[in-house]
Amino acid sequence: MTTVRLMASAPASHDADALVVGVHSGPQGLRPAPGAESVDEALGGKLVEALRSVAFTGKTGEVAKIPTFGALSTPLVLAVGLGDADGTVEDLRRAAGAAARALAGTARAAFALPATTREQVEAIALGALLGAYTFDRYRTNGELKPPVGEIAVLTEAEAPLERTVVVAESVNLVRDLVNTPPSDLWPAKLAELAAERGAQAGLEVEVLDETALKENGYGGIVAVGQGSINPPRLVRLAYRHPEATKTLAFVGKGITFDSGGLSLKPSSAMDWMKADMGGAGAVLGSLLGIAGLGLKVNVVGYLCLAENMPSGTAQRPSDVYTSYSGKTVEVLDTDAEGRLVLVDGIARAGEDEPDLIVDVATLTGAQIIALGWRTAGVMANDDAFRTRVVEIAERAGEPSWPMPLPAELRKGLDSSVADIANLPSERWGSMLVAGIFLKEFVPDGVTWAHIDIAGPSFNKTDPYGYTPKGGTGAATRTLIGLAEEYAG
Repeated sequence: MTTVRLMASAPASHDADALVVGVHSGPQGLRPAPGAESVDEALGGKLVEALRSVAFTGKTGEVAKIPTFGALSTPLVLAVGLGDADGTVEDLRRAAGAAARALAGTARAAFALPATTREQVEAIALGALLGAYTFDRYRTNGELKPPVGEIAVLTEAEAPLERTVVVAESVNLVRDLVNTPPSDLWPAKLAELAAERGAQAGLEVEVLDETALKENGYGGIVAVGQGSINPPRLVRLAYRHPEATKTLAFVGKGITFDSGGLSLKPSSAMDWMKADMGGAGAVLGSLLGIAGLGLKVNVVGYLCLAENMPSGTAQRPSDVYTSYSGKTVEVLDTDAEGRLVLVDGIARAGEDEPDLIVDVATLTGAQIIALGWRTAGVMANDDAFRTRVVEIAERAGEPSWPMPLPAELRKGLDSSVADIANLPSERWGSMLVAGIFLKEFVPDGVTWAHIDIAGPSFNKTDPYGYTPKGGTGAATRTLIGLAEEYAG
């Protein structure tokens, strides 16, 4: 496991296996960033020249390794691009993550990146811890290098790292869950893990099995899960602080594998559907993080867990079920299942009398079409709150974009036999229609937001910045940030 600490040490004389420095690009060409000047001097002013020789451009996240040939206490300098001089804290976070990834297999690394403020120090430490993440549980060939062992952030600034470590652990847990194959993470197994970790963190834990779900009227979760040999679960986790004045409720979609049910997905869209529990993972990770930080706010989390499979017992297109709220739903497409489990969780969360409800879900392929793989869509029943969620997400380094809930799209969800249909006859605006569907089940008078992380939850391409291939832990930092925002 990677550890991080702060050290007030001169970069050129610091003893480590590798030294990370920043390099800016711009109209005047490459130039050492603050923290790299003494390293450049020790190398005889040839740092930029050496980087140019290996075609290093200085763009954000780019890395290059240079041997020091005894000119420094470290045998290796790793230069990381910081872009132009006006880069953001997120640029610094991503640069540290890229450096940590490039240093896999290194025992001790020192980071001499610009670190004169608390924000900068925290960005470097968090980016490095997230960038050092690896998932090797199923590797047997030893080809995957271990993560960098110890990271020293070289700085004179005062910046306690307790929050940074807690947040990184929360995100990396969610990544582990998303990366775990569904053969090892079915609803009951995820519920068991959540209960165990929740109890260790001092959370209140309640788990409803398939019998309790049926008896208590959780029709959506039951309907989605009835086609699988692995029955569904609902997990309730509650964190309470004696000085809290606000109560938040987080609801996460937890489809441990989504085949589409009888409305079967094509195989090309199914191979990464182990990630369809990313919303529930983010809720679990955030609750553990909030408890670890001891925030002065009450937070209740619901993990709506099911496996969506085709079988003789699976729900059918045209089935009608009664949701936990009492509203009836006509199921026109069994692959629009995430909204069915979420509305049970949202309705149940209303009984906790929260000040706000936020649901997180890998809900629609339309989110990816509209916003791409890295930007989440945020919808809400309150424009000011939607704006706040987007601001908190952006500050956390999780790109998001505010989306509307056009009233005219509601008509497409009209059903001839039930209160509402789970899918309109036309597919236009599908991300927005899904949000409109969820809004119908939000308790009256409760502020609510919906975060669609279908794309951001899973990186199918090469790693970048501090983001690995596979599970990303998307929305975990946003939920923690929301709790911090409302903490007393």
